[in-house]
Amino acid sequence: MATSISKEEVAHVADLAKLSFSDQELEHFTGQLQEIVAMCEKMAEVDTTNVEPTFSVTPNVNHLREDVADNWHEKKALLAQAPDEAADLIKVPAILNGEDEA
Repeated sequence: MATSISKEEVAHVADLAKLSFSDQELEHFTGQLQEIVAMCEKMAEVDTTNVEPTFSVTPNVNHLREDVADNWHEKKALLAQAPDEAADLIKVPAILNGEDEA
């Protein structure tokens, strides 16, 4: 059973994502999403009984470097470019409780 996606649903999701599309773009994306949902529904029909789940299809392993900050010496240059700074930090307007406290 094919799930139908309407242009209005695509427009609603786009609005939630803070995106705006023309009517032509909405038509295009609605068609694309419909095709994606159809593919997912087709995949749901596949019998996966006794199929072991996989987390990767290759034996590759990510070799990550140690997470160490290495640009500590650039702090003064960064603060020099900031519009405002205080206590060696970039000062930004407060946006708590919807109030603009500069």
